Amino acid sequence: MSSETRAARPPRLDRALNLVERVGNKLPEPFILFGLLFLVVAVVSTVVAAFGVTVQIPGADEVTRIRGAFSGEGLEFLFTKMAENFIGFPPLETVVTIMLAVGLAERTGLLTAMIRAAFGGAPRWVLPYAVGLVGISSSVMADSSMIIIPPLAALVFKAAGRHPVAGLLGGFAATGAGYSTAPVVTSLDALFAGISNKVAETLPHAGTAVTPVSNYYFNLVSSILLGLLAGVLIDKVIEPRLARTGVPREESEVADQPVPAVALEPAERRGLIWAGVAFLIAFGLVLLLVLWPDSPLRNETGGFLPKSPLLDSVTTLIFFGFAVPAIVYGAIVGAIGRAADVPKLMAAALRDLTGFLVLAFMLGQFIALFNWTNLGAWVAVSGADLLRALGLDGYPAFLGFMVLASTLNLFIISGSSLWTLMAAVFVPMFVLLGFEPGFAQAAFRVGDSATQIMTPLNPYMIIILGYLRRYEPNAGMGTLVARMVPFVVPFWLVWALILTAFYFADLPLGPGMGIHIAP
Repeated sequence: MSSETRAARPPRLDRALNLVERVGNKLPEPFILFGLLFLVVAVVSTVVAAFGVTVQIPGADEVTRIRGAFSGEGLEFLFTKMAENFIGFPPLETVVTIMLAVGLAERTGLLTAMIRAAFGGAPRWVLPYAVGLVGISSSVMADSSMIIIPPLAALVFKAAGRHPVAGLLGGFAATGAGYSTAPVVTSLDALFAGISNKVAETLPHAGTAVTPVSNYYFNLVSSILLGLLAGVLIDKVIEPRLARTGVPREESEVADQPVPAVALEPAERRGLIWAGVAFLIAFGLVLLLVLWPDSPLRNETGGFLPKSPLLDSVTTLIFFGFAVPAIVYGAIVGAIGRAADVPKLMAAALRDLTGFLVLAFMLGQFIALFNWTNLGAWVAVSGADLLRALGLDGYPAFLGFMVLASTLNLFIISGSSLWTLMAAVFVPMFVLLGFEPGFAQAAFRVGDSATQIMTPLNPYMIIILGYLRRYEPNAGMGTLVARMVPFVVPFWLVWALILTAFYFADLPLGPGMGIHIAP
């Protein structure tokens, strides 16, 4: 091989990225992908049912037969249940309700003001850790966090005399690699919980029902430790390397886009104060209701665990937790001038959900058919038996599950799509091995986020690359991915270690949610 040929050959990293991009680009859009999977399930179930295959589900009195989608009863199901499968898709009722309030908080400017206040008040040495913790927590803003946090972090770093590119990269890494966790309950928790329950209901003993707070203890610990880890990586790894390699601190040319402000206006400060007061008042009223001895939020025994009206009210509590401060803040800063503005802002939030609503139609059809045919139960029982035979029915199975999720995440960026695909098989399988659905969901969180900041299929990578090119005009996708790798591996390992600690210490993952299904 000549020296010219060797010189022209792309670096190994670029070749790997090109492979990921080529494979990922061959995948259809999630809606089409699940439409094709729907057809696969329909055909396979019909063939398997024709051979009279049955499955004995542990705990069930009778054997369960596989039902074919193209049989008489299958066609009846397909024709009569389409609307029910869509409207009955569990995440719809929780995600839409929560996003009404979160969208209101976002459009009044409350969430952005809180982030700017957190950044602006941080001392110079604290900035990396503030960026890490705020980035990890920002998934409450959904995907918009990946556009808002990085440029704000770069601006704050530059104002403090630190390298703006470190803030840009660190803000994106913390927001993206830690997207599946947060110290507060988000719409993603409701989305995952709904999918987990839907696929687990095919089993007679499906463990504890998953709620939006079933992973809260795990999320709280993860978000704090990962946020601090992001700060360490920004401060000790990324920023020093940027200085060593001579990455400019100044933009090569003035950008056309307006520069986001960090300092809060007086009205915004007043709005934040009164929004905080409103939240505390609402929290106090709820607390009084909860502590009242005859509270209707208690269960029959007077407690709250493992099930109670209080846990069933999580969606309502989240709604008011965002809506009340948002209305107060919006009224003070002028974003809400009259009562009619509130439903208008909520309607704007729902417009952002149209893509999810369309995808939810196909996800609902896929899960409903997979459950109805009993293919899920058949695969779960067969998979559980195989893992037992191989001696992998304990924690090693979850490690493999997390690695698989991280690999698939390079190609399927949508968390709802990936969890729908994996949960349909693995949640029932792990339940049959004696693990709670909430534990499988927690393991998925570890694998779902870390690798999404290094795949060229992530659309936000293109946006961050545009910001990076303001400082490094010749930067390419390989440059950005190379800057993300120092975050991906430590995030994955630390997050997996946190889950491992919960597993071996048998700690609850959230209110009422343990690791193993109680006998």
